[in-house]
Amino acid sequence: MKAAVMSLGSKSSLMILEAMKNYFDSVDNIDLRDVEVNLGAGKLDVLYEGNQLPQYSCIYARGSFRYAPLLRSVTRTLYRNSYMPIRAETFTLGHDKLLTHLVLQHFSIPMPATYLASSTRAAKKILNEVTYPIVLKFPHGTGGKGVMFAESYAAASSMLDALIVLKQPFLIQEYIETGGVDIRALIAGDRVVASMRRKAVKGEMRANIHAGGSGESVVLDERTKRIAIDTAASIGADVCAVDMLESGKGPLVIEVNLSPGLQGITKATGINVSDKIAKYLFERSEIFSARDRDEATLKIFEDLGLSGEMAQQIITNLDFRANRILLPKIVTDISKFGEKDEVVLKVEKGKLVVERV
Repeated sequence: MKAAVMSLGSKSSLMILEAMKNYFDSVDNIDLRDVEVNLGAGKLDVLYEGNQLPQYSCIYARGSFRYAPLLRSVTRTLYRNSYMPIRAETFTLGHDKLLTHLVLQHFSIPMPATYLASSTRAAKKILNEVTYPIVLKFPHGTGGKGVMFAESYAAASSMLDALIVLKQPFLIQEYIETGGVDIRALIAGDRVVASMRRKAVKGEMRANIHAGGSGESVVLDERTKRIAIDTAASIGADVCAVDMLESGKGPLVIEVNLSPGLQGITKATGINVSDKIAKYLFERSEIFSARDRDEATLKIFEDLGLSGEMAQQIITNLDFRANRILLPKIVTDISKFGEKDEVVLKVEKGKLVVERV
């Protein structure tokens, strides 16, 4: 299988690219800055350095919020033909903190109380009602950039005046006292492959490694793992980092990072995180390719007018979710099973038969 990493060439992206070479037959390094989406009459193409992008089994696209529209367009164009671990709309949702929090709210993911003010008057009213200190955030920004802390109404009001002059939208968020500590969980599918506790340097409130914070390995309890995994699923990312605060109310999600740095968490945990991601991408690409083969085979049978046992024998890989077997969609389509059907399972080593009662 042939794969590609489409990115801005960060150290973390190159670490993943090298790890993928241990699984895929070949892996190309695609500079996102040389990618364009060509919209024409009745056609939609992705070009790299002016040429048609080759067919890949897997494309892992990463990049900053400045490239979110391009990443979304590329993914929307290619997702049917290649396995891509981040959905198209996720590049818009995940790179906007307001939209991220709206998704978390919709899926009942625990998070700090968050407010968006539509006007200066509304913002001043919120500042009069919240308990201090508070956090003010720009909707866009990574690595802790665009995050400010206000200890009092006077400080928050001064920041608000500056933001209004700059015409910058912002979020007002409840401050959770953690002593400058947060948790980062690296997600690949339905697993937390690595996790660390980050601590801010003295005099700094942000625990981000890029802001000078330090990291140490941490073993998460099952509830925290589940919240992190559910967060990734709700935002539509098979691979991402989820940042959380440990509060008296339990873990609270503060951010999702679609292009997380790997050096800090690799050093802190001693886990080869890039290899974990590469292996996951390979396994998912195998399933994606098998699905395409299944659907193509079924289409050929249908075109030939064949049915019955010949058309219903499918060779594929099994997909596992938390040690449970997930059958391909084509099996559901052929069997016509419904959610309310009662079935009998006949199981023996190497054989599984499912029959409707």
